[in-house]
Parts: sequence; C-alpha cells; structure tokens
Amino acid sequence: MLFAKKIKQLREELQIPQRQLASALEIDTPMYSKIERGERPAKRKQIPFIANLLKTDEDILVTLWLADKIITAIGDEEEFAAQAWGIVQQAIKQG
Repeated sequence: MLFAKKIKQLREELQIPQRQLASALEIDTPMYSKIERGERPAKRKQIPFIANLLKTDEDILVTLWLADKIITAIGDEEEFAAQAWGIVQQAIKQG
C-alpha cells in the first residue's frame, strides 16, 4: 500500500520507533504496526498527526491514503478500472 510504504520510509529516515508514533496516535504499537504494514488503514483524522510527527506534507499523505482506498475499491476489477476512473473524474468536475 502506498500510504503504509511512505510512512514507514519517513519513520525509518527519522529513526523514530513505532511505539512513539503509536503513543502519539493513542493506539497500541501492534495496531500502528498493522497500519505501517498496510494490514489496517489509518483513520483520516490520524493523518495530520502522522504528517506532523514525520515532518512531511499532510496533503501528500492524504493523497496516498485516498489512492489506497481507490485501489482497494477497484480490487481485481482491472478490466473496468480505467473506464470507471474516467466517470469518476467527470463526476468530480461537475461537482
């Protein structure tokens, strides 16, 4: 997962232990570990805290988080993904 890979990379670069991020998010370390492995999605409200702790742009993390949600929704429907994405883009433009 894109979000998980990015937060793990940033955390390792900053040499922050998982337990420190877990504590800041008020979750246990195994739960944070699942987020970082992509086994459990982060909650949207956790992203600003993660971005702040990892000294990164919140918008980047939100974008990756949302991309993961889209990938999960598509699942193995790759055959229709591009067409569906085109419809989504049009719907977004139209508001």
